[in-house]
Amino acid sequence: MSRVGRKLLIMTVASFNGLTVLALESRRAREIARLIENLGGVPVVAPSVREVPLESNREALEFARNLSSGRIDMVIFMTGVGVKALASAIESVCSREELARRLNDIVVVARGPKPTAALRELGVRISLIVPEPNTWRELLVVLDQNKDTLPLAGRRVAIQEYGVTNPELSAGLTERGAVVTLVNVYQWALPEDVAPLQNAIESVIGGDVHVLLVASSVQIRHLFEVAEQMKKADHLHEALGRIVIASIGPLSSEELRGRGLCVDIECTHPKMGFLVQEAAEHARELLKTKPT
Repeated sequence: MSRVGRKLLIMTVASFNGLTVLALESRRAREIARLIENLGGVPVVAPSVREVPLESNREALEFARNLSSGRIDMVIFMTGVGVKALASAIESVCSREELARRLNDIVVVARGPKPTAALRELGVRISLIVPEPNTWRELLVVLDQNKDTLPLAGRRVAIQEYGVTNPELSAGLTERGAVVTLVNVYQWALPEDVAPLQNAIESVIGGDVHVLLVASSVQIRHLFEVAEQMKKADHLHEALGRIVIASIGPLSSEELRGRGLCVDIECTHPKMGFLVQEAAEHARELLKTKPT
């Protein structure tokens, strides 16, 4: 059992009480299934995301050249996986030691604990860490709070992206006078085998799922992409109105609400353990309020 799982067993007596819980997790599919089982649920895990390195590392190599020549003043790292992918993508022209040395000469911002851990593993000093729930809004707020010591006006800012572009963040930085460059080192794709997603969609439509756990906005986009391929997106949307939907944080909630879906639970901390636990605590009562 994982450390998170042991902690949950100690700190709560919450239980799904036999409810069927759908999770769309890919990389941590086994862990989330165990957490659901430990809290009395019947897990259905349908991986929805595959990380695909970009065919061309043009953006990453251009970033390395700009960094080495002093044409970048600040780098914002959005994900831990992205930190590692970027370091690997440019290793042929910029060693990890050189990357750390160059980054230690400029301002480095980490969006939460995962990029923080990856950067520290590289030996990079972090200037600012974005607080929970680690969205672009908190990122802009922490930059505003430090604008006297870390001004943005006229500064050249690179953003390590994580599969999808965040136009709100780029716009916010530009409004504050920054010159923004995007560095996308990997992108999201559907799994090679979408059968588990198709089966999950059929189960939701058939009324066999009681709770949906959403850990990222791309999970919902891919769920509906597959449903559209099946010509069952409308049926899926209607069926989701009859189950409890738990979101890991504001960005996932925005995606759900943008599709006209109700977010029944937004967990207090954007972590998988809290998502499962808080869904277990409230799902049974919330389900009573849903149409049948």
